[in-house]
Amino acid sequence: MHEPIVVTGLGAVSPLGSGVAANWERLVAGQSGIRTNTRFDTEGWKCKIAGLVPSRAEDPVGFDPEAAMDARELRRNDLFIQYAVAAAQEALEQADWHPDSTDERMRTSTVIGTGVGGVPAITGATETIRTGGVRRLSPFVVPSFLPNLAAGQVSIRFGFHGPAGSPTTACAASAQAIGDAMRMIRAGETDIALCGGTEACVDPVAIGGFTAAKALSFNYNDDPGKASRPFDDAHDGFVLSEGAAMLVIERLSHAQQRGAQPLAVLSGYGTTTDAHHVTAGWPDGREAARAMEIALAMAGVRTDAIGYINAHATSTPVGDAAELAALKRVFGSGGGGPAIGSTKSATGHMLGAAGAIEAVFSVLAIQNCTLPPSLNIDRRMPEAETFDLLSEGARAVQVDHVLSNAFGFGGVNAALVFSRYT
Repeated sequence: MHEPIVVTGLGAVSPLGSGVAANWERLVAGQSGIRTNTRFDTEGWKCKIAGLVPSRAEDPVGFDPEAAMDARELRRNDLFIQYAVAAAQEALEQADWHPDSTDERMRTSTVIGTGVGGVPAITGATETIRTGGVRRLSPFVVPSFLPNLAAGQVSIRFGFHGPAGSPTTACAASAQAIGDAMRMIRAGETDIALCGGTEACVDPVAIGGFTAAKALSFNYNDDPGKASRPFDDAHDGFVLSEGAAMLVIERLSHAQQRGAQPLAVLSGYGTTTDAHHVTAGWPDGREAARAMEIALAMAGVRTDAIGYINAHATSTPVGDAAELAALKRVFGSGGGGPAIGSTKSATGHMLGAAGAIEAVFSVLAIQNCTLPPSLNIDRRMPEAETFDLLSEGARAVQVDHVLSNAFGFGGVNAALVFSRYT
């Protein structure tokens, strides 16, 4: 029997603000982080909204890059790396993990997923070549956009010598990062891991490409807070967002030995591949359902013990319907099933960081005995009629087990189970 793996630290940067406390307070209050996209000129663009991380100048709890890096480092690292360092710093502070000995550092892993990496740095470099020539490129341009450099820069900053990883499995990347870190600990390769995901690709190429793929919402440009509407009959696509989230996970005995306070147990993980379509899962949800079943089996938790599901639900009609089909396969569709919501209704879709921010919210739901609301469900899509959706605001209730889903382009399915620490 495996020793429990517990969560001892959380960190978050999202469109709701910087810091776990601010994110949770605004999420539970039903606030939205979606707004007009000011990152670049969207005149003539179909989609004019995004989930932008607010700056400290805009918001008292906005992101302050200089709190994470000095000016020189900021110039050398694209935004997704900056977000990762800030979220990592917060998670490590809460976990009180600042290893001094060589052995402790060798037994600390860093696994940070991203769906895209430094797209703005790539597009910026392309523009530099076009306007000024190749000699104008910075020697730091490649390290600023490589997907694994979020994990690389974090491990360098904090001196972690254990195994590192960077899943790039699209929107399942950070859920897989957490699962990979869990496996490393179970395999005895490491005692403790910093894991999660980061993304910062609100960029013309990403917005334009997802628009061309007919994936983004554009019917709510004049009312951005209404645009992300998972499971609602008027959903028309997802809202591209940015941010980062991190968890510190470790063996229970390791946490106890150093006096760390467990926040929850990471009890289950399952992952599968659809092998069906590049951008759409099986309509009947068969492989997404199997990922959930694997996670539940690892956790040793029956379906009727799950009190809350933080669904992947991005607000795309095809994706939402497929996930509901998967949930029906696992949990049935009658009354008495788990409460279901999607925190993407408030944050938008943070792509490779989505699974991690939703894992953070899942842990907080257990800790605070509060299930966050799912915004903008004004008229349920027909497939959602029989489910217990969190459409009426936050719900004060104790749950002992939470399931969090993440599905990505290429047919990647990942599911995590978090349980109450007792």
